[in-house]
Formats: sequence, structure tokens, C-alpha cells
Amino acid sequence: MSDEQKVKAEFWPKLAANLARIPFAEDAVAAWYCAFDPATPLKVKGTLLGALAYFILPFDVVPDFILGLGFSDDLAVLMTAMTLVKTHITQAHRDKAAAVLAQARSGVTAGVQPNGSQ
Repeated sequence: MSDEQKVKAEFWPKLAANLARIPFAEDAVAAWYCAFDPATPLKVKGTLLGALAYFILPFDVVPDFILGLGFSDDLAVLMTAMTLVKTHITQAHRDKAAAVLAQARSGVTAGVQPNGSQ
């Protein structure tokens, strides 16, 4: 399975299951929207997909189940990738991320689609 397929299949369930424990959720979702935006250059997509694939791995350098530290390595990988491609993550990507996360945090998850449409 390619990084793109893996991220498409596993990103949203992992995020939903750990939303309360992931302080960088909005950045991760903005990166997701940028990675799957048809206007995003291929190199940028590859960088973001690699970082998002690392996020969904169940066991990595610091396993996610370790309370307090579990997502620290995921954050470092994602922030490094986002720093490299920051000019491609648009305000529209960030706005979609904020809207979807606001709905998820308020308990409105039915009908929320990964592309942000209802």
C-alpha cells in the first residue's frame, strides 16, 4: 500500500480516536488538505504524505500509547515537513481544518467528510 493510500485509509480514524490527545490536530488536518489538493505540487504532496504516514504508524520512535510523550515524535516530523512546504499550506487548507475539527470537537461527526464537505 502506498503512503497516499495508507493516509487516505487510516488518517481520519486515527485522528478521531486520539483527538483529545493531539494538540497539533489542526496542523495535521491542514497538512492532509494540502496533500490532497490537486493544486499542490507533487514534491510537496510527497513530503506531507510521508509525514502523515508516520503519524498513522502504530509503533514508531516513541509509541503513541506512551502518555504525554506518545505523539511528540509525530509532532516533530509533521512540523519539519510543514516548515519545508509552508508556502503551499494555504489559509483555505487551515480554514477547512478548523471547521472540521470544530464540528468533531462539538460531537457533530455524522456527515463530516475528509474533503470538508457536508
